[in-house]
Amino acid sequence: MNSSANAAVSRQDGSRRPYDVVLFGATGFVGELTAAHLLAHAPQGCRLALAGRNRTKLERLRERLADGPGPEPALLTAAADDPAALRALAESAHVVATTVGPYLRHGEALVAACAAAGTDYLDLTGEAEFVDSMYVRHDARARETGARIVHSCGFDSVPYDLGVYYTVRRLPEGVPLRVDGFVQARGAISGGTLASALTIAARGRQTLAAARERRRYEPRPAAGRRVAVPLGGPRFSRETGTWALPLPTIDPQVVRRSAAALERYGPDFRYRHYASVRTLPAALAAPVGAAAVVAAAQVPYVRGLLSARYPAGRGPSAELRSRSWFRVRFVGEGGGRRVCTEVAGGDPGYGETAVMFAEAALCLAHDELPATAGQVTTAVAMGDALTERLTAAGIRFRVAAAD
Repeated sequence: MNSSANAAVSRQDGSRRPYDVVLFGATGFVGELTAAHLLAHAPQGCRLALAGRNRTKLERLRERLADGPGPEPALLTAAADDPAALRALAESAHVVATTVGPYLRHGEALVAACAAAGTDYLDLTGEAEFVDSMYVRHDARARETGARIVHSCGFDSVPYDLGVYYTVRRLPEGVPLRVDGFVQARGAISGGTLASALTIAARGRQTLAAARERRRYEPRPAAGRRVAVPLGGPRFSRETGTWALPLPTIDPQVVRRSAAALERYGPDFRYRHYASVRTLPAALAAPVGAAAVVAAAQVPYVRGLLSARYPAGRGPSAELRSRSWFRVRFVGEGGGRRVCTEVAGGDPGYGETAVMFAEAALCLAHDELPATAGQVTTAVAMGDALTERLTAAGIRFRVAAAD
C-alpha cells in the first residue's frame, strides 16, 4: 500500500491540527461499528477522536472499546445544529467522518465547516438531493481551501464506484467501454437507514430540482468524451442467470462522476446498474413493493409510524449481521475484450459499511493520493489505495472471467 503510516498527510496547518481522524456520530449504530474498526486498525501514531453531542455516551463507548489494540481516542462534544462547535471540530482535524443523518436534516453545517477549514470530509449518504445541493453550495470553497468532500463512503456507493474502477482498469485504454453492474444482497436495516430512505422517497420533486441546479454549475466531460448512465429496462441477464431490474439509486450517478473525471474510462463510457433477482415472480413483485414504499413515504403519519418502530440508533443484531452478505458482479466490454469481475463481502449495510467508512478515513489521512480537491468520488480521490485497503480488510475484489 502506498502510505506513510506515522504521519498524516495534510495540506492545511501541518501537524498543528491535533487529530488525524475525527468520527462524528460515534455513538450511533454504525458509528460504534466504525469506531471499533478505527481503533483496531489505525496505524501506530494515528491521532483519533470520537465526537457527538452527548459526552456521557461517548465516555461509555470509549469504555466498551477500551480492550481493543488501538490507541485511546480523545472525546469531543458537538451538535449537528451548532455551527460554531462544528467549525471548531473541523479546524481540529485533517479528516472528519460523519454518520449523522439523515444528512438533508443534519449534514450541511459540517460540510460547510470542513470546506471552509480545508478539512477532508466523509459521509455515508445515499441522498442524491443532499449531494447535489452540497456541490452547488460548497464545492467551490472546498477547491479553494484544498478540502476533499467525499460523499457515499459506505455500501452507498463504494462497491459500485470502486468495482467499476477495478473493472475499467482491466479493459483496453482509449476505446469506448460498456460496464453493467448486478447487485445481490441480503441484510436488515437500522433506524437511521430507514429514516434516510423515507426522506429520499418523500422528496422526489426536490431531488430533481437539486439535480437540475447542479447541472448549471458542474463542468461537462472534456471535449470529445461521452459518459452515460441510462436507466435501461428489466431484462434477463445471461451473464448472471438472474432477472436484472434497473436500480435508480445514487450509485450510478457516483460512477458517472468518476467516469467524467478520469480519462481512463475512455472516450465513450456507459454504465447500467441493476438489482439481480433469481425468479420471475420476485422480479415482478419488486417494482410493486418499491412503489408502495414511495407512496407510503408521502404520508407524514405513515412515516411517523415507521420511524417509531425503527428508531435511530438501533439496528440488526450481531447474529443477523453475521448471516448477511453482498455480491456485485460487473460485466465490462471494450476494444474487443470482455471481463467479468466481482466485489463481495459480508453484512453490507453495517459491518462492511463500517469497514469501508473507516478505511476511507484512514486512507485520506495517511495514504499518498492524487492531488484532488472539492467534491470528489472515492474512485477519484482514493482509487487504488482504497481498493488495496479494502482487500486487506477482507472485502473481495476479483476477476471472475476474461476473454
